[in-house]
Amino acid sequence: MNQDPMGNRQSRGRGGGLRLLVVGALLLYGAYYYFSNRTVDPYTGEQVLIDKTLDADQESALGLQAYREILSQERPVDPNSEIARQISGIATRLIDKVDEVERDLAAERGIEARNFAAGFEWTVNVIQSDQANAFALPGGKMAVYTGLVPVAKNQDGMAAVMGHEIAHALMRHGAQRMARGKLEQIGQMAGAAGGMDAGTMQTVMSAYGVTSALPYARAHETQADEVGLMLAAAACFDPREAVPLWERMAQASGGQSPPEFASTHPSPETRIQHLQSLMPKALAFREKYCAAGGAS
Repeated sequence: MNQDPMGNRQSRGRGGGLRLLVVGALLLYGAYYYFSNRTVDPYTGEQVLIDKTLDADQESALGLQAYREILSQERPVDPNSEIARQISGIATRLIDKVDEVERDLAAERGIEARNFAAGFEWTVNVIQSDQANAFALPGGKMAVYTGLVPVAKNQDGMAAVMGHEIAHALMRHGAQRMARGKLEQIGQMAGAAGGMDAGTMQTVMSAYGVTSALPYARAHETQADEVGLMLAAAACFDPREAVPLWERMAQASGGQSPPEFASTHPSPETRIQHLQSLMPKALAFREKYCAAGGAS
């Protein structure tokens, strides 16, 4: 045997040192990315992570691309149909209050509104589908599925859902998820560089999902509920209709929702309790904007 034990140990030491350098560099980059891309959300007053290289035009372009792909696969109804005109009217009332609601919520937290959505080109399509769903993408591209109409039941219920979806776009939740996704990739690269095997990586990511990623997603839903409710109230819809709406949404799901800890959304019970706690504030918004004979 002509192998040199000491030489082998030196080789492994050099390899281990290089591996530690790579892991350390990735972790340092992750920390730099995290701290250099923190910004204050004017709607919540919280520090959030959004890549500062992603401006409004880029975000809108991403939203438009996704919107076109969806519409190429779906069947929008005639924009002149009664349902399309009703949905468009609700959207217009909500969008007209975006700047005022952002200003008020930012002022509550002692910060200035940023009006990031000032350049959004808002568009809404109604899509023929049994889904009880709606969405709003970055840049203001919106859709409402016809299956939502009987669940919403009235314009106030529809405004609660559409306000919620608009809030996601206003609060840049998509951009926040993208930035967080980049940090997750850096973490996975560091784990792989450190020699973590696939099984251990899967276990770590599963634990991360339950303890961090899923609560993060639920927090976005809760935030959108609050901002969306204030939008609906300021647009002179009845915010009290949000509670029976989400009760009907829970019934429409047939009780098939996963337990809250394993879901991206709060449980119906949690969501309804939160909306009820917000009702005095929402009614104050409605009084402020609609007492002088606003739309009802």
